[in-house]
Amino acid sequence: MRHVVFGLMAVLLLGQTALAEVGEDGLHKKEWFTVTFKDVAEDIRDAEKQGKRLAMIFEQRGCIYCRQMHEGPLSNPDIANFIKSNFVVVQYNLFGDEEVTDFDGTALPEKEMAKRWGVVFTPTILFMPEQVPEGDNAGRAAVATMPGAFGNGTTLDMFTWVKEKGYESDEHFQKYHARKIQERQKSQ
Repeated sequence: MRHVVFGLMAVLLLGQTALAEVGEDGLHKKEWFTVTFKDVAEDIRDAEKQGKRLAMIFEQRGCIYCRQMHEGPLSNPDIANFIKSNFVVVQYNLFGDEEVTDFDGTALPEKEMAKRWGVVFTPTILFMPEQVPEGDNAGRAAVATMPGAFGNGTTLDMFTWVKEKGYESDEHFQKYHARKIQERQKSQ
């Protein structure tokens, strides 16, 4: 009987470690997300000083797809380490009230800025350019957008494609991703 109780406790404890942490705002959290004043131009410059790119992730309370992303790809050590090494990730609340400042100085609550930038689904990750663009807003200036929760391969490939500036090449992300899938299959 004691073995059964210890086994159940182990399963419960192991299962809990896979669960994504949820903050007071109801959003899933990663300890490596960066908390900023949400001034996008400043965040790009801060990321650049670290030799990284800015990725802005929109989530919402109770989002099952956000949970899947946090418990899946963002909890995979290889993917998390790649992202942490190459990106500054700032979290936004799709329905939040924190003030956000866009490139042109427009300051709006997160929920209004999400509308301005065309974000309508969670999770959505906007990948920012390396330099602050002039005369644009972050939604239009994004070099890539990842709308939704995807598996490990797609998530890693998207972050890698942005790091490698694939958006500047003739190889569309879908073609890049298909090539990466084939490369992974051949190496197995």
